[in-house]
Amino acid sequence: MKDPCSILGTLRRPPLLVRAAQFGLTEHNRERSLRRLLPENRARTTVEIFAQLVEKEAWLDEARRSGEATYSISRHIEVLAALIIEARLVKRAMAA
Repeated sequence: MKDPCSILGTLRRPPLLVRAAQFGLTEHNRERSLRRLLPENRARTTVEIFAQLVEKEAWLDEARRSGEATYSISRHIEVLAALIIEARLVKRAMAA
């Protein structure tokens, strides 16, 4: 797997969206957030969780760009915050 931080670095999102996600990191509760964001809980490893969040974020960004009525900016911020946290955990696991 590519370095998760480099994957995040390739994302091009509005700066305000990214900053909101960064502010959300302080209040992020991993267990609660993952239960809400990935209710099917298919993933068992941090790498699988990260991959699922990348897919979910890509879907949300497409919904944002196309102006879909189902798009939720708060959900997008929450997914981005979770993605940042999981990237850090994957990077830490890869370094160990």
